[in-house]
Amino acid sequence: MTHAIRIHATGGPEVLQWEQVPTPDPGPGQVLIQHAAVGLNFIDVYFRSGLYKTALPMTPGVEGAGTVIGLGAGVTDFKEGDRVAYSSTPIGAYAERRVMPADRLVHLPDSISFTAAAGMMMKGLTSQYLLHRTYKVAPGDSVLIYAAAGGVGLVLCQWAKLLGAIVIGVVSTEAKAAFAHAHGADHVLLVSDDIPARVREITGGAMVPVVYDSIGKDTFLTSLDCLAPLGMMVSYGNASGPVPPVELSLLAAKGSLFLTRPSLATYTAKRATLLAAADDLFRVVLDGTVKIEVDQTFPLRDAAAAHHAMESRKTTGSTVLLP
Repeated sequence: MTHAIRIHATGGPEVLQWEQVPTPDPGPGQVLIQHAAVGLNFIDVYFRSGLYKTALPMTPGVEGAGTVIGLGAGVTDFKEGDRVAYSSTPIGAYAERRVMPADRLVHLPDSISFTAAAGMMMKGLTSQYLLHRTYKVAPGDSVLIYAAAGGVGLVLCQWAKLLGAIVIGVVSTEAKAAFAHAHGADHVLLVSDDIPARVREITGGAMVPVVYDSIGKDTFLTSLDCLAPLGMMVSYGNASGPVPPVELSLLAAKGSLFLTRPSLATYTAKRATLLAAADDLFRVVLDGTVKIEVDQTFPLRDAAAAHHAMESRKTTGSTVLLP
């Protein structure tokens, strides 16, 4: 037997229950992992709340790191004792032990701790595709990044700065503003500011070619007003709720804008692409140009407290759950 967080009905953090469950056996193409650390992400809230539908009961979580302790038939890329990490469905990471498809795992370099890995796989891989593929950031580009002191935001700020961008971050408090400044943001705005006016001032009226918006409903229209003509609106999260239906004519009226709602699953669907993105992430972490900030840890059994802290905007950087 092992332990896992289980959800029997969707709702608030209180639905997260610590339970004893059978240890799963790896099937063909799968490995059994002993988790050392599990990542906390807003997508976990979406599944817990019912915004993203799935069968119940279920164990949330899409990010983790640990050691391979069992192999299913046909697995050749891994062996027992390997250090591995992942950010991928199927959900189920909030567990001491779990099975995962082998083709969704990557080998974890020895010099990256399990805790750092659980705090960086989703945030780092998301940042990699947003900056290099969704909109390919070039030197001199001004980019607007919401939740700049959050897990993805801190990585985006550092990596965008590494690429030569002028980084404009948006945060909720002055304390978070200082944190974002320390991690590559050239300018930091508060959500209470007139953000389009401030962006116009910073860019000399040019506005920005791309906005990375993980907030969703509350910031969507404001984000559109920050874009230059032909700009790219990247809505990659729903922290304030899903964006309501959009009239396509609005994009034309605001400057023939582009709009995308990307997902990590699509961008890493091919194993070769996943491995290339992970290599890119590990490179910038290992050379020190992108630092992973794990600012909070909670025992896995206290996942409800971790969810409450994240939803209350009391966290910065990454939060990791420790089995």
